[in-house]
Amino acid sequence: MKNLTLFFFFLLNLNTFSQEIAIIQYKGGGDWYANPTALPNLVKFANQNTKTQINKNIQSITLDDESILNYPIVFITGHGNILFTNDEILTLRNYLISGGFLHISDNYGLDKYVRRELKKVFPELQLQEIPNNHPIYHQAFSFPKGLPKIHEHDKKPPQGFGLFYEGRLVVFYDYESDLSDGWEDTAVHNNPKKTRLKALQMGANIIEYAFKH
Repeated sequence: MKNLTLFFFFLLNLNTFSQEIAIIQYKGGGDWYANPTALPNLVKFANQNTKTQINKNIQSITLDDESILNYPIVFITGHGNILFTNDEILTLRNYLISGGFLHISDNYGLDKYVRRELKKVFPELQLQEIPNNHPIYHQAFSFPKGLPKIHEHDKKPPQGFGLFYEGRLVVFYDYESDLSDGWEDTAVHNNPKKTRLKALQMGANIIEYAFKH
């Protein structure tokens, strides 16, 4: 009954005039607050270039209560440790299987912690590399080669991973791409305009996909 209620909540939320997104303030000591200009810039870009009408005020939330249910999509980023309590694991799992969507952007150094914690949330699932023809790469903007490379760290190719619950993509994880760095103010990383545009376009695709699915 709870999951059915949440499902209808999300259906109603997607049809409201104002849509909202949030970043998860997680435990473990990692810098969940990294890239403070990233999401505001992404929201501005998405609203100007797609059909979204997202509230420009980005909320930071914890998983200690069910405030996450107010948001069709939530974000995680950072460089260090991330740790979910047992109650937080249950809250996040219920959110995701009931219609929510999580985007994780590895800001370099998050990978081993993300994989460990996601396994606690969905022990029965495996992260899968998402093929280039998946719809998340072909929303308002098309990326025929898949996830774009934004920042170089280990000379590895960018990879987009996902968790699929009953056939639905519930978690999108960008690895060796650093999408959220590309969303930040130009002066922060001095990214070329073309690179920053690719990051924003891919971010807008993720939001659009989450709102539609």
